[in-house]
Amino acid sequence: MQTQDFEKQLNRREQYKARLKPYDYFIKEFDTIDFESLGEGDRYYLQDFGIFNTDFLEDEFTIRIRVAGGRISTKQFSFLADIVNKYDLTLVITARAGFQLHDVEADDVHELFRLLNENNLITWQSFGDNIRNIVTDVYDGANKHAKIEVYPLIKQMQDYIIQNPKYVGMLPRRVSIGISGNEANVNSFFANDLYFALAKKDDIYGFNVYMGGKNTEIAQDADIFLLYEEVFDFFKAFVATFYTHGSRFSRSKTRLFYMIEEMGLAKLKELIENIYGKEFKTAGEIQLLHKEFEEFELLKDSTYAFCYQTDFARLTPQEMRQISDYTNKHNAQIRLGIDQNIYILGISEKKAPFASPALSSTIVACAGNLCPYAVWSIKDESAKYLPLEKIYKHKIKIGFSGCAKGCGRHRHTDIGLIGLKTNNFGDTDGGARVFIGAEHDTGQSVARQLFSMVPFVHLKETLTLIVTLFEKSNCKNFQLYAHHILNKYSEDFLSLWHLYNLKNKTALALPKQENILTCKEEEQLLYESFANLVLIEDNFKKTVSALAKELWTVAGKDPHYKPPMKRINVR
Repeated sequence: MQTQDFEKQLNRREQYKARLKPYDYFIKEFDTIDFESLGEGDRYYLQDFGIFNTDFLEDEFTIRIRVAGGRISTKQFSFLADIVNKYDLTLVITARAGFQLHDVEADDVHELFRLLNENNLITWQSFGDNIRNIVTDVYDGANKHAKIEVYPLIKQMQDYIIQNPKYVGMLPRRVSIGISGNEANVNSFFANDLYFALAKKDDIYGFNVYMGGKNTEIAQDADIFLLYEEVFDFFKAFVATFYTHGSRFSRSKTRLFYMIEEMGLAKLKELIENIYGKEFKTAGEIQLLHKEFEEFELLKDSTYAFCYQTDFARLTPQEMRQISDYTNKHNAQIRLGIDQNIYILGISEKKAPFASPALSSTIVACAGNLCPYAVWSIKDESAKYLPLEKIYKHKIKIGFSGCAKGCGRHRHTDIGLIGLKTNNFGDTDGGARVFIGAEHDTGQSVARQLFSMVPFVHLKETLTLIVTLFEKSNCKNFQLYAHHILNKYSEDFLSLWHLYNLKNKTALALPKQENILTCKEEEQLLYESFANLVLIEDNFKKTVSALAKELWTVAGKDPHYKPPMKRINVR
């Protein structure tokens, strides 16, 4: 009776696990599954083997492939191109440096699953409550910033959890892991649940441990330093601890972040240390530099790497064959970046072997309308909404998420966007929530909200203004702009500053401040800067709402639309 009462308290997914473990489900059920007639439990279990489907799109499937450390052989890459072509699939690179195959038909799922895994294109545990694809910097072990090559560690960690019956689908929630032995990275790793960051202690390179990151949060410094040979043992202790002590009740509170929030980081460390078997060393000095990476990167062996900028993460079979033929002929390597681009390492001269289809090197985008949860076609419409040339010129990091799940890491970038539906502005197709100003390289802060919603028709103008104001700051990069200027002001002040520039069709730069301004100081600065300023009841937030409606509402089509409010407070 007590067991039944406890099971009722578990979240829905955990109730299925309690009745039948995902590994046992695979052994007993997988070969005989009718993919045209799935139940709720089937959909939960199948995610643990890389197969995704929803009850409202019953005939469409997605298969995800994990690519450890983003490294894939030319043979595998060429084979995957043949698969995409033969089954008429859409392939995208994920934000964890793996692949997703979209438009998979129900009749083909069994065969594709078998073909992929038999060719070491592993789908196991790429979705669901598992250790997801473990990521690193794309230049791991290769360029001048690489101090420790971590790919062997990634393989060791992946081999430990793949097809391990105890852990297949049996964690309380997914765990994302990043590890880098490079002092300058193409992308930040602080959005991971667990991040091993390059550090130095007593003049020896190793790793500082950070825990509890997610798409909306920065991983916290755990004050732990590990040598290379200690990382794997720590990883095993960490997984065992999360498996045993992580919450399995409310699904919205099962990530590691909430475990830390509930018990505290000190208690979590104590639990891990008990399994790890020896006392942790305190953290060393983190080794992180900011670097603007170019199309070509000089490598340690005096060859070059070429960044092939994908069509916002999409690849055609023709592109894949072109890349695989070239790398095979020139004995080069193919690596996937968590920026969703292809890197070709080992080129003898600083010359592009072929042209990239888009300016996407600093843009991370979720699957967009390929995913049933997204509300906009990010990959088709990026050029419509983004000032791409300016973004590419200044190496501004952009994160696109098609919904609030945040797969585009929108709060870990310079400018972040979430696509949302809205009727707040009349007859619009939808809009985007806008975030700016993360100090993401060093994990200082996530981006803050600038606008809760900008209708799509006004988005490019708004983003262009954001970039223009950055240009006027004369800061060397957008993170310095965030540190020295944006993050000295409140969110509502920044919203008003951008809105009044849009209203007046100006581009008045934000003044640089030594200290964070008070509300009164911000108010005074606004009145000094904009002659037509109107504050509604001396309230920034109400004024932002009213001015956004004034600028962006489609008049006559919004039943809640009212004419612009008259000036109430004049200074």
